[in-house]
Amino acid sequence: MARLTTVFLFLSLLLSSAAAADAAADTCSPPSDDPSRLSVIPIYSKCSPFPPPPPAVATSSLLDTVNHLAAKDPARLTSLISASAAAVAPIAPGQHLLNTANYVVRVKLGSPAQTFAMVLDTSSDASFVPCSPCSGCASSTFGSLDCSVAQCSQVRGGSSCPATGPEPATCLFNQSYGGDSSLSAALVTDSLTLGNDVVPGFAFGCVRSVSGGSIPPQGLLGLGRGPLSLLSQTGPLYSGVFSYCLPSFRSYYFSGSLKLGPVGQPKSIRTTPLLKNPHRPSLYYVNLTGISVGRVRVPVDPKSLAFDPSTGAGTVIDSGTVITRFVEPVYAAIRDEFRKQVKGPFSSLGAFDTCFGEAAEAPAITLRFEGLNLTLPMENSLIHSSSGTVACLSMAAAPNNVNSVLNVIANLQQQNLRILFDVKNSVVGIARELCN
Repeated sequence: MARLTTVFLFLSLLLSSAAAADAAADTCSPPSDDPSRLSVIPIYSKCSPFPPPPPAVATSSLLDTVNHLAAKDPARLTSLISASAAAVAPIAPGQHLLNTANYVVRVKLGSPAQTFAMVLDTSSDASFVPCSPCSGCASSTFGSLDCSVAQCSQVRGGSSCPATGPEPATCLFNQSYGGDSSLSAALVTDSLTLGNDVVPGFAFGCVRSVSGGSIPPQGLLGLGRGPLSLLSQTGPLYSGVFSYCLPSFRSYYFSGSLKLGPVGQPKSIRTTPLLKNPHRPSLYYVNLTGISVGRVRVPVDPKSLAFDPSTGAGTVIDSGTVITRFVEPVYAAIRDEFRKQVKGPFSSLGAFDTCFGEAAEAPAITLRFEGLNLTLPMENSLIHSSSGTVACLSMAAAPNNVNSVLNVIANLQQQNLRILFDVKNSVVGIARELCN
């Protein structure tokens, strides 16, 4: 098998911050008595490898920060809606999935191991990291994959493999993202270290060049359900089970957690069936049967919530979308009932169209899944201005420029909840937990 001379490296951003990351290990790493847990870090926290937010965002309210983070939600949702077996990108489903990076986790690759802070993405399959030609810094466990191996055929969207040649060619692929970004990558393997666990021969995309600004420079950890996802490649080790607890975007000094495998998961947790769409196999579909505002179950057409594999309709749980989006008729019913109970007046701020004076008492929002009712904590359904005078219903309608059939439960509504994914037993569990 041909071996690439290309090996992975930190980008300059990570190189410059490596010493700071080591110095901050006490506050940025999970407790030493829980080696199975990885820290989940908001991108603008002090432990994040991302550059600080723009000054206008850094000095703004949480409401403004969330609006800034949610600016690319429509593009991501468009890609989730359009993702299909024939239209999924090589490294991640959809052309826009790399546009958002809200939470990162620290993992290690290679021998000797180097630390990477990778974007956590439940709707992506394969992982990827930046690579660069290097002399004298090769990993002893690094290897390339050629066009003859099964993993190359599992790269969604296809690979660039010549029809003929003296020996199997390296599995290479190019991909465009969002019209302004692209990457060139090779499919490679190396040892992946997650806490105390070592995964030998982990296959991932080795990104050799990028253009545009939509691709996370530090890489991505794919937690989807496809054959090249972390979950699929660690079946015997983690049994198709993982959970996370996402901290609030307010959590500058704290992190949440990612737990891999059945050990250490909540023993008593309410669950709802996990559904699978063969046309969108990476996504985590659940059966959302209704929504209540206060004590009122809002009137919606069951077809607007129903799971339909043939059209992709239904509801998914996604870690990369910021604010929960419902198809327009469902969101309109929620918004109208909410406004009826709060009684306004109302205004719009960015992505939010139902903002009001904080003195008004707001009703709770309950998401009704099959076998599980989740009443959102008030901080998950409302978002407040720093002045304390304005609050907004923190949900929105799906983009109106696409024929949306998909409802997306996003990370703002998942914060301070333990979300458990058990693919082997086809269930999703949800429990209250203070993630910070």
